[in-house]
Amino acid sequence: MPPRVATVQISGQAFRHLLREAPGGPAPDTLGRSVARKTRRFHRRLPGYSPTPLVALDGLARAWGLAGILVKDESSRFGLGAFKVLGGSYAVAKLVCARLGRDIETTDYQELIGDETRRRVGRITLATATDGNHGRGVAWAAQQIGQPAVVFMPRGSAAARVASIRAHGARVVVTDLNYDDTVRLAWQQAREHGWEVVQDTAWEGYRDIPRWIMQGYLTLVDEAADQMTALGRHPTHVFLQAGVGAFAGTMTGYLVDRYPDNPPRIVIMEPNAAACLLASAASADGRPQTVGGDLATIMAGLACGEPHPAAWNILRTFACGFLGCPDFTAANGMRILAHPLAGDPAIEAGESGAVGLGVLDLLIKAPSLADLKNELGLGPDATLLFFNTEGATDPENYRRILWYGRHPDDTAGRT
Repeated sequence: MPPRVATVQISGQAFRHLLREAPGGPAPDTLGRSVARKTRRFHRRLPGYSPTPLVALDGLARAWGLAGILVKDESSRFGLGAFKVLGGSYAVAKLVCARLGRDIETTDYQELIGDETRRRVGRITLATATDGNHGRGVAWAAQQIGQPAVVFMPRGSAAARVASIRAHGARVVVTDLNYDDTVRLAWQQAREHGWEVVQDTAWEGYRDIPRWIMQGYLTLVDEAADQMTALGRHPTHVFLQAGVGAFAGTMTGYLVDRYPDNPPRIVIMEPNAAACLLASAASADGRPQTVGGDLATIMAGLACGEPHPAAWNILRTFACGFLGCPDFTAANGMRILAHPLAGDPAIEAGESGAVGLGVLDLLIKAPSLADLKNELGLGPDATLLFFNTEGATDPENYRRILWYGRHPDDTAGRT
């Protein structure tokens, strides 16, 4: 029998969860610490690189009866407001190196972005689909190497995210489609025009670039693990937000390699409207499942209905929990991080970056989730790691949520 999804109604909103014993297995060799060191060496060569902070919310941890709450804050990454540029920049550089017949490890970055390289590789139009952050990362990388980019975005994309991508010289096409259909449109247009697709999900016949993107993400988790070591802390739980699952799969693959003898418990969080990984975990055959429809959620970066196959293989092996979250968890998380307890630093977190703290707020405080809290072991010995994957990349929406509440249910669940 497959694991059962339990549903709890909190102020009229569904919070769904599935806990299980993760089967476990060997850590994926493409996402381990040795690969992370290579990608981190690459990113160090990029202009504007510096490690993003690991923020300790010690006051909140004490108030909630936990050993520690740590947040890896990606809101300042390369001045672009999100972690996604790590994957896009690494994949684009690997693509150019492949055209040159060179190894990225031995290729100087200034040579990579130089006129002679552009002459040798010719014109490469980079195409992708995005809700915003990945597209901006690809547009930034294309701008660095002096190549054009075409970025397709789903309906309802925030005007600020469209403008930020155009600011890097990319052509932006806002479609009347959901995210997954926008990915298909980008692929179709790229085939017709001879463009190179740089997409953060994979399908049959398209594996290399998505793998390079996932490897690019390793820089942030390698930084976080080193920062935790410097603080003398070890994560017992890691809560990971997921869209297609590429980010969550990368973090998980690295963490089980980094901590082979005492890996943290991995919990995956998705918006209810796009919980394709939760559906996959509950499926009888364990195969990735698709969620259709509008995928409407304020967590725009997680509004994806089709899992990344390689990422799902990792998550089904190592994740112990899958959560389908109402939108108010993200909104509450944004407010908690922006207005912390005395002594804790404030963190600017966008909708997709804040859902973890909103979920933890529920798990700690909602009486109807007390059994789930206990099953997860969220007590005085628990040190939790979260990733704020984006800052206020949609400033208008950020203000609406913090000042007024984005939707009528935003404040639900504050028990």
